[in-house]
Amino acid sequence: MSFKLPAYREPDFRQPRLLDCPDVAVRRVEKAGVAPDNFHATTIFPEYYKLGGEWKLLSQSRMDCTVVLGGGGNLEAKEFRRLQPGDMVAVGRTEDGSEGIYVHTAGFRENPGLAETFAFRTGRSRETSYSRDYDRLYELLRFEKDNGYIVWVLGPAVVFDSDSKKAMISLIEDGYVHAILAGNALAAHDLEGAVLKTALGQDIYTQESLPDGHYHHLDIINRARASGSLGEFIGGLAADASLICACAKNNIPVVLAGSIRDDGPLPGVLADVYAAQDAMRAHARKATTVLCLATQLHSIATGNMTPAYQVVDGVVRPAYIFSVDVSEFAVNKLRDRGTLEVTSIVTNIQDFLVNLSRNLVKG
Repeated sequence: MSFKLPAYREPDFRQPRLLDCPDVAVRRVEKAGVAPDNFHATTIFPEYYKLGGEWKLLSQSRMDCTVVLGGGGNLEAKEFRRLQPGDMVAVGRTEDGSEGIYVHTAGFRENPGLAETFAFRTGRSRETSYSRDYDRLYELLRFEKDNGYIVWVLGPAVVFDSDSKKAMISLIEDGYVHAILAGNALAAHDLEGAVLKTALGQDIYTQESLPDGHYHHLDIINRARASGSLGEFIGGLAADASLICACAKNNIPVVLAGSIRDDGPLPGVLADVYAAQDAMRAHARKATTVLCLATQLHSIATGNMTPAYQVVDGVVRPAYIFSVDVSEFAVNKLRDRGTLEVTSIVTNIQDFLVNLSRNLVKG
């Protein structure tokens, strides 16, 4: 096994500038869903709060949350919508420790401060060479299969082609998938392919548009709704014909978050956006590697809920995020929205998944 997690370097709180910092100030929430003035908003990085003269790490974080001090000095990253009267929220807008809040951005950097001030091709584009990225990803996923929690965020392009669909199913069956976050479209076209061998009415191998093909996904959704549940509908399908079936067979959780543009939708799709966010967040809390494939809005949502670190068995380790799309704009959008630690790969989703399957799956 060539992959090894980088060691985390804690801040040196013995430095006078951190040793002499005050405890973090807190203010009481007076109205449900409303933070007090000067609230501190969380970042993607490890954050420490000084309580009773000691610095304490926020062990589970996400971007753009408040931090609530609970009983026994417990710290919780809490969305604004979940704030309740009486919650004590950390306040302060500085991140250098001077207000009892320290954001540690260099915990996993091997040589912080040594980057060149001028260099070519530092962005990620269609001209970037991704060979090393693929090799590192293969190594990472082999490690994470047994030592982490791999979350996939999938757009419907994954199931528009028979080869990419087979590759994704093989990754599910071989243990490289611990949860899938997606929308109604992924499941609808996945099941359309399983039953009718099409996606949006096109043959998933030849890409030939079939007569009345535009009805296919609607017929599938309608038949699934008539079954009463997604579980009942997929009961008669072969496990290797569908991502959804493969997940059910292997007890892999799938969160289907609804959209205002959905057809149907399929039974089991979460229509309440905040219920969907909470369901996605349950997996983002555990995610050590996230792969976002060809779905811009779901990628941004998941990226915003996933910090750059996780605390696993008391050890601080990095969380890895990959954004994969044929569009440079789409892969870089996640970085623009604050998920600065993302690795972007500009490529066709079919090629990406087939490469992963060929290099990772046995046999």
